[in-house]
Amino acid sequence: MNTTTLILNTFGLCGILATIVGGFVVVRATKEAKTAEVWKAEAEAQKARGDRLELDLTEIKERLKRIEQENARLIQILTAIDPERLLILRRTE
Repeated sequence: MNTTTLILNTFGLCGILATIVGGFVVVRATKEAKTAEVWKAEAEAQKARGDRLELDLTEIKERLKRIEQENARLIQILTAIDPERLLILRRTE
C-alpha cells in the first residue's frame, strides 16, 4: 500500500466517522427539540388548569361571602323575631 492510498483511506474513514457523529448530533438535537415541545405543551396545559382553578376559587370565595352576608341577615331577622330562639340555636352548635 502506498502513502497516497493510506492517506485517502484515512480521509475516507474520517469522513465516515464525521458523518456518523454528525448524524448522532442531529438525532440528539431533534430528540431534545421534541422533548422541549412536549414540556412546553405540558406547561401550557398546567397554566390553563391553574387559571381555571383560580377562577373557580374566586367564584367559591364570592359565594362564601354571599352566604355569610345572608347568614348575618337571617340572624338579624331571627334575633328581631325571637332572641331566645337564637340563644337556643347557638348553644346547640
